[in-house]
Amino acid sequence: MLQKGETAPDFTLSSTPEKTVTLKELRGKNVILAFYPADWSPVCSDQMALYNEMLKYFEKYNAVMLGISVDGAWCHHAFAKARQLHFDLLADFEPKGAVSSLYGVYENGVSQRALFVIDANGIIQWSYLSPIGQNPGADGILQALENIKN
Repeated sequence: MLQKGETAPDFTLSSTPEKTVTLKELRGKNVILAFYPADWSPVCSDQMALYNEMLKYFEKYNAVMLGISVDGAWCHHAFAKARQLHFDLLADFEPKGAVSSLYGVYENGVSQRALFVIDANGIIQWSYLSPIGQNPGADGILQALENIKN
């Protein structure tokens, strides 16, 4: 798993069947990457709902939230709509797990539950690998963003 001080690998992934997101195009903003195993699972649903509620706090730190799993764009679209999520979910679908692998968090066919906070220059400032069945919450993300600000 990539660690603090490493350059975040660039990627382009679909967020909807018609839209892609490229990491390097977000330079100038802090970026939160939340890798997670699967849409619709109970822990992932709770985790993404929490981040949706935290968006206004993340935005205070000039931060963009991105969720990433190996689910396809159509699955993400349905999940985001059903859960009323207001941030992009990215499909690490084809080739399956390619971006998760770049970050060292792909195992047994799924993205592990991992968080990365990347600064405005594209450098990882914090990373955390959570047990797969546990919601890692937002405290670590907020602390990492606060540390970048200082």
